[in-house]
Amino acid sequence: MRLLITGGAGFIGSHIADKAIAKDWDVAVLDNLVSGRRENVPSAAEFFECDIRDSSAVEQAFAAFKPTAVSHQAAQASVAVSVREPQMDAEVNIIGSLNILSACVAHSVETLVFASTGGAIYGEVPAGIRAGVDFAPVPISPYACSKFSVEKYLECFCIEYGLKYTVLRYANVYGPRQDPHGEAGVVAIFCNRILAGESILINAKRDVGDAGCIRDYVFIEDVARANIAALEGLIPDPILNVGTGQETTTQQLAEILQRETGKTVEMKPHDRRAGDIERSLLDGDRLIELRGPLVSINDGLQQTAQWFQQRLNVSS
Repeated sequence: MRLLITGGAGFIGSHIADKAIAKDWDVAVLDNLVSGRRENVPSAAEFFECDIRDSSAVEQAFAAFKPTAVSHQAAQASVAVSVREPQMDAEVNIIGSLNILSACVAHSVETLVFASTGGAIYGEVPAGIRAGVDFAPVPISPYACSKFSVEKYLECFCIEYGLKYTVLRYANVYGPRQDPHGEAGVVAIFCNRILAGESILINAKRDVGDAGCIRDYVFIEDVARANIAALEGLIPDPILNVGTGQETTTQQLAEILQRETGKTVEMKPHDRRAGDIERSLLDGDRLIELRGPLVSINDGLQQTAQWFQQRLNVSS
């Protein structure tokens, strides 16, 4: 297999690259390095510094590498940023993705795996319910709207051009290499701040002082495994949730990380963030049925905390 990974210098994409190279696949990474890091790209992978919004550069990368499969991970991935800058979000996530889809058709790519969002696309998930892929999408942020739009474009490209695809709807992904700077995953932010002895904010689910939003946190190892399985044709479903089905509040997350790092910091109640969903929980039973047990939140946070501690020790 010749696999091109968009966003392959980023958190999720680089883990997929590692697993693909371990299978002796030919791998190329396409990334603009705005949020990705060059050091995340495996040495065995070919690298194209390219923005997916640049259709000409995308075309050149496809022509040079000649991929047989594409893992499309590149995205503007922040809900908060999408609320502040909806036009930019659409330029990256919709126009950029259309450039990738068009290049796949032009270069006869056999299959595409698309990183969508389960954490945002279903909207509010009522208490006592886990959102399955048959749960009607209710995208309430520009980010969720852009991801859902690409899912529909994939249906169109499949019908019109025969492009085979798998949509993976991610829950809240966390793990080693997640970037704690700027708009990033809460696990990475908490790890850095706790290890630095700095206070952390518990953004309200609804009212300041509550335990924070409820989320489904899925470990990067399980996300990367799901991507490789989809690329190998082992996921028969066109859309698959990649989540655990286990709910965790922001406060619970902070408490586990403090236990794993052996450090205690002040937890400050804070206002609700614009665009945040109060409760997001996926039905991950089909993923478990296809790929086996997933990493537990405690084990995953333990591995993540250890990675951030080791990185801190190396840098200091």
